[in-house]
Amino acid sequence: MTATVLTPEIVAPERLLAVLDFAGVAVFAATGALAAARLKQDLVTAAFFAAITGVGGGTLRDLLIGAPVFWVTDWRYVAVCIAAAVAVWLIGAREWRFRALLWLDAIGLAAYGVLGAAKAEAWGVPPLICVVMGALTACFGGVVRDLLAGQPSILLRREITVSAAILAAAVYVAATRLGLGDWPAAILGSLLGFGLRAGALRKGWSLPAFPARG
Repeated sequence: MTATVLTPEIVAPERLLAVLDFAGVAVFAATGALAAARLKQDLVTAAFFAAITGVGGGTLRDLLIGAPVFWVTDWRYVAVCIAAAVAVWLIGAREWRFRALLWLDAIGLAAYGVLGAAKAEAWGVPPLICVVMGALTACFGGVVRDLLAGQPSILLRREITVSAAILAAAVYVAATRLGLGDWPAAILGSLLGFGLRAGALRKGWSLPAFPARG
């Protein structure tokens, strides 16, 4: 498939979507480092968890859409992951930091749901698959993190997580198709995706389980 021309809003570092990209990597990397801290691992392991979580979803997305893997051609992404791990290490043991993991994850789900969809859209992927790529980008790193940490995968929890990423990606794709610019579409998708996840954290929202046989 021949890629469409990337718009300046997507590729220029000073643009909003690029800012969201680095922010998404940073917050996911922080969740990876926090998962390693919970296991009382050393700084090297924390940095490894941070990198796997921060770039894992984007790596899978790029491989699937045939794009160059983003962090291989731009060292700043790995640097952001290492910096996040060091920051978590320097903060040390604080009562609030594992609660912060949940909220950082919520921010990452929303931001990366939008970014994954945006990059897939730029590479000429159909709208529905753009939404799928957004969800994969937002969730795959967390799946790998949970597997490495021996925690239940986010895919096996009834609480709203993946749904928030799907919402963020779907709103972005729909908004851009309706003529809204990248900037407002990204903000709208991110806010709605984060709002859904935040509601799940604060009020315990969850999707209904498969009904048992009567």
